[in-house]
Amino acid sequence: MYSIEWQKRGLPHAHILIWLVERIQPDQIDDIICAEIPALETDPDLHDVVITNMIHGPCSAINTQSPCMVDGKCSKRYPGKFTAETITGNDGYPLYRRRSTNNNGRTITTKVKGNNFVVDNRWIVLFCTAFKNNQDTLQR
Repeated sequence: MYSIEWQKRGLPHAHILIWLVERIQPDQIDDIICAEIPALETDPDLHDVVITNMIHGPCSAINTQSPCMVDGKCSKRYPGKFTAETITGNDGYPLYRRRSTNNNGRTITTKVKGNNFVVDNRWIVLFCTAFKNNQDTLQR
């Protein structure tokens, strides 16, 4: 079952409902979707694309004027919570792996309003690892 909508910019957007015979395992989710900073040493191109295009905000107390802020909270639920491994809930919605620096997570330093800010995996927007060989797709 699917539904296709057209966004304001004229681009199509699909909502797709898929039934799985067996419940998907967390490691299978990690093979497809990622919410972490890629390793610079093993995949420098993907690392550059993610730190350039897939960091949310930062918002919250760091930047209260961010457009995503509503009533003092991020409407997109950032920063996410650190999670050592992906967890699939009973409702079918996974809590994606976002490792802390104490658990092999990575950080980068960026500037927010002229001040240095350390970005960790809590600020990374989900991306599809299938696109990792086509960084152009992530940049759009």
